[in-house]
Amino acid sequence: MTFVDSILYGFQVTFQPTNILFCAIGVLVGTLVGVLPGIGPAGAMALLLPATFKFSPTATLILLGGIYYGVQYGGSTTSILVNIPGEASSVITCLDGYQMARNGRAGPALGIAAWGSFIAGTIANIGLMLVALPLAHAALSFGPPEYFALMCAGLLIVTYLAQGSVLKAIMMALVGIILGSIGLDVITGLPRFTLGINELTDGVGIIPLVMGLFGISEILENLEGSLQTEIFKTRVKNLWPSFQDWMEAKWAILRGSLIGFVLGILPGGGAVISTFVAYAVEKKISKHPERFGTGAIEGVAAPESANNAAAGGSLIPLLSLGIPPNPIMAIFFSALIIHGVQPGPLLIKQHPDLFWGLVASLYLGNALLLVLNLPLIGMWVKVLEIPYRILFPLILLFCLIGAYSMNNVTFDLYVMLIFGLFGWIMRKFGYEGAPLVLAYVLGPMLENALRQSLLISQGSFTIFFTRPISGIALGFAFLLLLSNLFPYFKKRREQYERFKE
Repeated sequence: MTFVDSILYGFQVTFQPTNILFCAIGVLVGTLVGVLPGIGPAGAMALLLPATFKFSPTATLILLGGIYYGVQYGGSTTSILVNIPGEASSVITCLDGYQMARNGRAGPALGIAAWGSFIAGTIANIGLMLVALPLAHAALSFGPPEYFALMCAGLLIVTYLAQGSVLKAIMMALVGIILGSIGLDVITGLPRFTLGINELTDGVGIIPLVMGLFGISEILENLEGSLQTEIFKTRVKNLWPSFQDWMEAKWAILRGSLIGFVLGILPGGGAVISTFVAYAVEKKISKHPERFGTGAIEGVAAPESANNAAAGGSLIPLLSLGIPPNPIMAIFFSALIIHGVQPGPLLIKQHPDLFWGLVASLYLGNALLLVLNLPLIGMWVKVLEIPYRILFPLILLFCLIGAYSMNNVTFDLYVMLIFGLFGWIMRKFGYEGAPLVLAYVLGPMLENALRQSLLISQGSFTIFFTRPISGIALGFAFLLLLSNLFPYFKKRREQYERFKE
């Protein structure tokens, strides 16, 4: 098929009634999850994934894609109207979005956020189509050493971009690798790290793990304090930005789209990092940086464009290389594996309906979000007024149903609750769950690539350094690790010098 034929085929797949329904459900659920602080996209995807087991992989991926895009849209509503980010990628939108609302400009703030997201999502989809195919063809020449080196570099980049302590992020990644190795050894067929528990011979399930770390722990943390939401009491009007607003925001939208797309491709980048970078760039190059934080429309347009572009960009390494660049893509990866589809260079050739159907559904999802969200802003504001004491039992119930329906065994419920408690304790001490989840997914792939490489080289580690791609990737990973360790050693030396004095 030619490029144009492939795109038309994708729209033919997307406009099947079941896929349209899944796309609509995904964007609505995603928007709701983005509006309501408390569960996040990873938890929502894990919660709905068991309901898709009877449907095709294409429909499942379209649903997850709709949720992912919807969360980015919904998070901006709470950031602007309530000054509470519904999702982590909307944190930076609070700075100028809420100030615009307080200045009587909530409508233009919501409008530019929606249109910026739509434009950025469209640009990212075009980039996905143009980049994914050549990257998949190049990846066909990759062997186990290249995959091992790329995954090592990816894990280190994730820990390097962690929001908190780098050392804690590395610890969480190591815990994730250990959790991923629980179960039957691929080569020997013997159980390992199962502690004699028969249910663990199949390993720790991704659904209970993610629901516990992101869903249950979030509930426990919210129940500790009162989640006070001060909704801005004003009528939202003038949702269409003025000509002046467009002139001020146009370059911010384009720059945010480019930054988000590029950072979305990189391991560990994702929507959160891209929003901070896009905001910082706009403030740096602005002729009036003092306006930022007081209601500058560029401060809304840039991060909201960046997070949607990052959502599209992050699909490229997953679909082309079979490597999830962030925890959200790890859920996508798990969904494909559960449905018997192996992500990687051959996915586009073996499952063109899935790839092109997903790409076309992102256009449809963006259009649906734009058409549905602006008229429904009043309804989302009403949803924000629901007390959390009513919401958390419902979220807990859905988590229990989702975890149980995976394998229909009560053991998964205990696993989810244990990881929920573990995730809550992690949050208390400043440990992040994202490196753990990503390392859990990449761990088995990392181990298999290592063992296959050593079998090829008859036990010689030189295979990783004599092949150009793996050598460069491992060298980059080593330099990244040293850059993390130097500040630590410098601090210890300064403490030693002060002690001597």
